Amino acid sequence: MGTNQWVSPRGDKWAVHGEGNQRDTKIFDRQSDAAAYARDIAINQKSEVIIQGRNGQIRSKDSYGNDPCPPRDKEH
Repeated sequence: MGTNQWVSPRGDKWAVHGEGNQRDTKIFDRQSDAAAYARDIAINQKSEVIIQGRNGQIRSKDSYGNDPCPPRDKEH
């Protein structure tokens, strides 16, 4: 399983960064663009995408790994 990907606010922009990394992977103007980029990485690495809102609270979590007992997804 790879590194979980976070989408976090950076001023008026959105950053994608791997969990535990100090540097951002890429910066985007829109949260939806950052989420799509993070999703592609997570699918490739079989990891999770965690999306934060402007207030820093977690808005969404999606797993793209091999979870033998996945929870019921109430978002999609």
